[in-house]
Amino acid sequence: MFVDIGSGNPQIALENQVLLFLLTVLQPSRGNDSSRQELNTHLGLRFEVVPSWFKETLEKSSFAAPYEYAVETAKQKALEVANRMHVKHLRTPDVVIGADTIVAVDEDILEKPVDKQDAYRMLSRLNGKEHSVFTGVAIIHCSSKDNQLQTEITDFYEETKVKFSDLSEELLWEYIHSGEPMDKAGGYGIQALGGMLVEYVHGDFLNVVGFPLNHFCKKLAELYYPPPKQNVQDKKYGSVPSVDTSENLSDGESASSHFTEHTGARELDSSEISSSGAICKSENSSRVTTGFTVPLENRNGVSERTAKLPYKILDLLDGFKASKALFVASKLKIFDHLKDKGPLKAVDIASEVGTSVCGTERLLDGCAALGLLEKTPQGYSNTDSANIYLTSDGEYSFHDYIIHCNDNVWHMFTNLAFDVREGRRQSRRASGKKSEDLFKDDHYKMEVARCFLAALHCIDHLTARDVATAFDLSQFKSACDLGGWTGALAYKLAQIYPNLKVTVFDLPEVIAMASSFKPSGQHTAPVTFVAGSSFTDNLPEADLYILSHILHGCTDEEIHVLLSKISAVCKPGCGILLAEMVLDDEKKSRSTALLQCLNMLVQTEGKERSGFEYRGLLEQHGFTDVNIRLTGNLLDAILRVKT
Repeated sequence: MFVDIGSGNPQIALENQVLLFLLTVLQPSRGNDSSRQELNTHLGLRFEVVPSWFKETLEKSSFAAPYEYAVETAKQKALEVANRMHVKHLRTPDVVIGADTIVAVDEDILEKPVDKQDAYRMLSRLNGKEHSVFTGVAIIHCSSKDNQLQTEITDFYEETKVKFSDLSEELLWEYIHSGEPMDKAGGYGIQALGGMLVEYVHGDFLNVVGFPLNHFCKKLAELYYPPPKQNVQDKKYGSVPSVDTSENLSDGESASSHFTEHTGARELDSSEISSSGAICKSENSSRVTTGFTVPLENRNGVSERTAKLPYKILDLLDGFKASKALFVASKLKIFDHLKDKGPLKAVDIASEVGTSVCGTERLLDGCAALGLLEKTPQGYSNTDSANIYLTSDGEYSFHDYIIHCNDNVWHMFTNLAFDVREGRRQSRRASGKKSEDLFKDDHYKMEVARCFLAALHCIDHLTARDVATAFDLSQFKSACDLGGWTGALAYKLAQIYPNLKVTVFDLPEVIAMASSFKPSGQHTAPVTFVAGSSFTDNLPEADLYILSHILHGCTDEEIHVLLSKISAVCKPGCGILLAEMVLDDEKKSRSTALLQCLNMLVQTEGKERSGFEYRGLLEQHGFTDVNIRLTGNLLDAILRVKT
């Protein structure tokens, strides 16, 4: 068998000269048509291009995982071509092959950028991080019976991990101005200039280019040259009906390869079609396919259903264990002890942190399984991400935020059921205190208040650049960050806009501790700190007023007070900049944002809001023509300039 892989619908020449069509990867193509055709040319295969007319309108949020979206899109592309060839061209193809490649980061699917700013947003999200490239492939075997198209479907997907280096703003924009990102999902092409952005690739490189050639060839070999019957036996798992399984699985078909296969049938009734609309059971076969519910018969002839293990649900069930492992490792400063050191054995780490060898080894193994540490025969060492985010002195350290989550947030979620039932937090009843009174309460130790401030500093430090550059703020000469905490955003603004004089206005107790968070270096931009309350004191004069992750923690009444005061002192040409986690209008945002809504329920009397809601709040106080920029970071930006 010879296989030709191209973009569009390449023709594949088999031993009997059967034509196979590979669909054009329309929306999230990693490589262009010529790159895929070049792959096939090197294989010496012939192909014919028949573009798919399938409109890619599938709702991404309806899929449990990004790869499911890629598989379904590939399948729909292939089915559209098969039906069109059969009905319109009166030509039934033997096989149609569809493929769809996507880029996913933090469970979000990145499409092709709509403009240069969108390309910058995407590349910034990938910058210094590891992401996944998924390709879904659908193989449709076609035949005609009584002039009706009959199909059998087999599909699978391949995942490749790609990590970007830490790239400068100048390099990102230089790449964007080259024009290459504009027709690539995720905003880059690894086979061309985009290769300079990539630090490493784990998995099939050609999958990132646009097609998992190795996996595809293995799948064709499996379909056309199945293993001898003596290598196949029935296995029984409790009450689940017997399943035909191969004892000699290839690497591409192992449980750890994220491989999913679905086999279709020529004639099925509605009971044999899964909820996704995919055909699942082949004719005269009782084979159970991974990923779909398939009807089978038990010993009494009664129809039963089996389904794949709900891995995502199982991951959620174990989620608290993973969080606690991270919390404890951070509390013990495991990542600090491993930084800049060669691999260390569990006994050495236990000796340094004063813990048992047995317990330490289990914790380290857990962290390695979570991808936080690397484990080799020589011992344990930090991953690059651990050095950057988990060490206490990392460039974008989350250490203090993690400690805050462990010490203060964790126990609040134990009352979540009561909070949900009553629609307000119960933690205040238990403690009699509000979190915003933390800095005023003599009963709280000062280190607890500092821990809270340090946690906020982690978020500000990580998001400051994206917030500061979401809009061009060079028109403003002075800015006042109301409730600016440690000044992380203020310092970044002063650094990016040298002519901007920035003032942080916050409670005296906060100002007293803010100096310990001042960035090091001789060229630190000057920032002024002024003590006062945004609610009760006069606001400092400024051209731009900033509220960075403040409004989400306020009641409607408190928001009215703040926005009324800012509106009263804003002159024409003055602006207001909000930095908040903006939900989409239907509140189907990424899980981080929606879980933050629960966090607001258990911690404060505020809430996260959609862009529509923030527009409404600002317009009530005379701020119209509101602009919203989604940064791809934890905080988005909202700007309005008064006219």
